[in-house]
Amino acid sequence: MNLPEQKSLAQDWFHTLRDQLCNIFEQIETELTGTHHELPSGTFTRKPWQREGGGGGEMSLMKGRVFEKVGVNISTVQGEFSETMRKEMPKGESYPFFWASGISVVAHLRSPLVPAVHLNTRMLVISEDREQTHYQSWFGGGADLTPVFPDEEDTQAFHTALKGACDAFSPDYYPKFKAWCDDYFHLKHRGEPRGIGGIFYDYINTGNFEQDFAFTRSVGEAFKAIYPTLVRRHFNKTWSEVQRQQQLVKRGRYVEFSLLYDRGTRFGLLTGGNTEAILMSLPPEVKW
Repeated sequence: MNLPEQKSLAQDWFHTLRDQLCNIFEQIETELTGTHHELPSGTFTRKPWQREGGGGGEMSLMKGRVFEKVGVNISTVQGEFSETMRKEMPKGESYPFFWASGISVVAHLRSPLVPAVHLNTRMLVISEDREQTHYQSWFGGGADLTPVFPDEEDTQAFHTALKGACDAFSPDYYPKFKAWCDDYFHLKHRGEPRGIGGIFYDYINTGNFEQDFAFTRSVGEAFKAIYPTLVRRHFNKTWSEVQRQQQLVKRGRYVEFSLLYDRGTRFGLLTGGNTEAILMSLPPEVKW
């Protein structure tokens, strides 16, 4: 399989997963019978954007009665790294041209009893020239859960789902990627984790594209199966204003991580991406 075919397959999968997740989240919106059930069910609005240096993407944003704010964004961009980005990317000086395609999902729920969540998977190609005759490519991504009030049953279910996605490909993947996630999603200035973790992986290129691509699809499928289950487990439960205020403070930690440490945010901004799409992860209401 040649590189154009690989890129096309990856891009199509990210589009497919976007459509599937949006449909599931809109369905959950119609199922609410608890707090705020009197509000109208949310639906996604889509907004395409173009990148001046090449490529673009599409934002899918919903502000509903279950999902206070959820974004499911896809993008495929290409171009040349800036001088700053060349220094930050592995082999960026020798491979200054890039192509990247991926999906990014961030959900902030109205109920403080339902955890916020993040998923990102992507394919990246760097090359010596625009024609990509000499290139390197890999997959990266991950998923993590950020509850206000950690629930052991939820934690176990989330990690079990991701472990299953990993174990189908290598017994080394889950322990390695879980530890990487715990280290990455850590607010160093506060000495505390962002949430209960998940997995984080990057530079996946075993030399077998089909296997590596299947692994990234497996992560997306595991997320699609487990997260709606967790939402439905809690979204109709009664919650208090005190719990809501605790949620808003917890969201402040989320903002701090996104702006201080998140590699995807930095990559997007330094490569001329769509600022609105890049900062989609920020919650609609927050408190410090």
